[in-house]
Formats: sequence, structure tokens, C-alpha cells
Amino acid sequence: MNVRFKWTLLVGLLIADISSADTQVDPETALKLLRGQGAQFEKQVVQVTDNVFTAVGFHGANTSMIVGDDGVIIVDTLMGPTSASDALKSFRQISDKPVKAIIYTHSHGDHTGGASAFVGEDNPAIIAMQNFGSAHGVDDALTPIMIRRGARQFGRGLPPDQATNRGVARADTVDHDRGRGYLPPTTTVDVDVYKTEIAGVSIELHSSPGETDDALFVWLPQEKVLFSGDNFYQSFPNLYAIRGTAYRDVLKWSTSVGKMASFEPVHLVPGHTMPINGQQEATSALSKFSDAIRSVYEQTVQGINEGKGPDLIAHEIELPEHLKDEPYLVEFYGSVSHASRAIFAGLLGWYDGNPTTLNRLHPRDEAQHVARLAGGTSKLTKKMLRAMDDGELQWALQLSDHLRWLEDADRRLVLDTKIRALRGLAAREYNAPNRNYYLSYANELESGQLQEFEIQTKGEKQASAVLPSAANFPLQFPYREQIDSVLSDSLSKSSQLY
Repeated sequence: MNVRFKWTLLVGLLIADISSADTQVDPETALKLLRGQGAQFEKQVVQVTDNVFTAVGFHGANTSMIVGDDGVIIVDTLMGPTSASDALKSFRQISDKPVKAIIYTHSHGDHTGGASAFVGEDNPAIIAMQNFGSAHGVDDALTPIMIRRGARQFGRGLPPDQATNRGVARADTVDHDRGRGYLPPTTTVDVDVYKTEIAGVSIELHSSPGETDDALFVWLPQEKVLFSGDNFYQSFPNLYAIRGTAYRDVLKWSTSVGKMASFEPVHLVPGHTMPINGQQEATSALSKFSDAIRSVYEQTVQGINEGKGPDLIAHEIELPEHLKDEPYLVEFYGSVSHASRAIFAGLLGWYDGNPTTLNRLHPRDEAQHVARLAGGTSKLTKKMLRAMDDGELQWALQLSDHLRWLEDADRRLVLDTKIRALRGLAAREYNAPNRNYYLSYANELESGQLQEFEIQTKGEKQASAVLPSAANFPLQFPYREQIDSVLSDSLSKSSQLY
């Protein structure tokens, strides 16, 4: 059975279990969905046409080879020389012709860092848009926090028994040489459409700003093959990345994908995940992908003009009915609610328009008020533990963040509760970046690598003696057995599909 057909069938069956607008489901369904998505990046070389081949699963992104008369063209080059060399070895089983050109669809490192492995002694042209390198968007001053948040989003530090995947990529990639094979472009394109012939193959490069401003897509008019780069892959798109990104112009992104659809490709090769074959299926995927992006933008703008804030919009917004059941729009990587928040902030900035939020209380002052409303720190602690017992993990998490500011709280108990709430949320989560972030953050808290809490000294314990202990308040919240099972699952079991 075709790998993509198996994936479509499995994910299609499980979509019926997704009843809410968020990405929290029961743990078994979450894990099945993520494992099903893992079929999208099984390590293999996929033959797209007689002369087009795509290497999937050799790293996070795809690299492709177009075989011409007297040479080959490479589209994107993976993260580093090791993964690129592995892909090239597989390509060389198909063709030993020299590399005549390398095309970068955009400047993200997982598409450019392995170029040296493909070059050898061939001295190929390396082609990209003239504004190549404008993809990153964040100030270098933020590098320390970007490293930490990026590692959490991708789950880079997770132990094997907690790792699943990255939404559009496998979890176990070779990263020690990331970027070491990067080579700068030798030819840059400064027009919207650039037509050329390389190794006897007619090639068109089209400017397509979207995930990045420097993006292009590659069109082979004779073969009807379109290489989309990261403006399309089989997941709801990452219109905002939780590691932190500058605003991505989602209207440009939607327009670029709509332009791709107008070509009515017979074969669609994404920047990540499996190719799609068949004119109707490939064109429909692009068209609906474009519609989904535009719908989130338009719903957000409508909510803004109705005077709603980002929190309310994020909870109300969802994809239209005709887009909900498409496997390539499941929120494995991007998130509809996160996208709407990013659009709000990108268009209006942080202020939601409600004067109550113009000058909020200091978190410590707010925590003290909440504790008084609850009847004191002890009762607020009991409410946090009761929320855990009732399976209201997000509420328990929010209460723990109040309690950590209170000097008379048992911060060890609060810390332990926050860790358990994070892991419980992770177990229910099928959005891979969310799941990875929950687990990574919990692990950092548990190990002491991240210190949100000042654990009380022996001299302070008398003040919290009246607080309930975890032993006296057992956490028998819903799905507990399933969550424990999921988080102790072995890599050998979870790696069957990727």
C-alpha cells in the first residue's frame, strides 16, 4: 500500500475524534495522530516523475534531484553535510551525472546547510532570490532565548521515551554539523519570474513570499512538477512559530500558494512531508491551503473590528467546515489559534483595546488578590490540586503560576504540580511543537535547569505546614493511566512510522 495513502487513511479516520477547536484530545488519539503523521517522513527516495526524485526523512526537510541530459539539479540541501551526503548516496544510485545547479527555495538553515556535500568538484551554480537571507526576522540580541525556545519547540533535548516528531519532521535528526555545508548563492534572481534551461531541463523560478520574504517556488513546465519550498507542507502551516518569530505576512503567503494552485501541477513536492501526485489532488491541496490561511486572517480581522481581544478571537476562530476534514490541514505543526494571535499582534501590536489591560497589576499583586478571593494560600493550593484531580490541567497550570509568587506557598508542591500538569497537557496534545514545548519545559523545571520557583528552605517550612501535601491529596485526574503509559512508551514502539 502506498505510504501516503496509508497516512491519508489513518489520519482521515482519526480526524473524526477531533471534536474541539483546540489541539487537545485523549492521549491515545494524540499519540496515534502523531505516529500517523510520522509516515510523512519515513526515510526514502520517492520517484515523482521519470526524472524527478525527492529524498524524504534524511533530515527535517526534503531535498530533490532533477535529472537532465548532462547533469542534475538539486533543490534544497538539508541541514548539514552528514544528512546531505546520505541523501546524495541514495541519489547516486539513480544517476551519477554531475551537479549542474543547486536551487535554494529560501534561506532557512534546514534547506541550505548541506550544500557542500552536493558540490564536490562540479562547481555548480547556486541560485536563490536576490533578497536571500531575509528569512530570519529576529534581532541577534535575542539569540540566547531563541536557542532555548527553539530547542523546546523541536524537542531537541527530549529523551527517546518522550520524543514523537516535530510535526513536519522526524525527531531524530543529525544536527551536530548544522549549517557547516552552507554555500552562498552565486546567482541571484531579481525578477518575479525567471526562466532558464539547465542540463536540458526547462525551469521557472517564481518569487513567492510567505513563510519567508525570500521564498521562491520551482516550476518544471514540461513535467508539470512544482516544488513549493516551505509555503506548503502537509500540516496546517506555521503562520507563527512558538519559538518566536517576527510577523509573517500571511496574506502574501496565501497569495503565493494561490498562485501555485493556478499552475494546476500534476506533481507537488513540499519543503517537508511527502509529495502529492495527481493534478486534481495537488491543485486542490494548494487551493485549500491558500483558503485556510486567508480564512484565519479574515476571521481575525473581523474579530478585531468587532472590538474583540486576541484571547477571545483565538478561542472562537476555527477553519470553515469544508476545510476541517483535510488531512493536510490538521494542526500537527502550525496552530489556528496561535496564527490568529500573531495576526492580531502583527497588525495592531500588543494592546487589545481594553483599558483594563493598559496597566495590569504586577503578577505578585494579582496572585495575592487571587489568594484572598480563594480564602487564603492554603485554599488556593487545594483548588489547584482539585483542578488536577478533575483533569482541568490548564486551570491547574494557571493557578500554579499564581501560587509561585506567594511567600507562604509550599513552592515544592506547586512546582511538582506544574510539572505534572505540563506533562498531562503534553500527553493530550497532537500539535508537535506544543507537545514538545510542554515536555521540554517540564523537564527543565524538574532538573533545575530552569528555576521559576525558589524552593523553600527548612526555616520557611513552618509557614506552609497547614498546606496539603501531594500524598494527602492524590492526583487521580482523568487519563492518568493513559498519560503515564504514553510518557513511558519506548522509542522502539514510537519509531515504527518514522
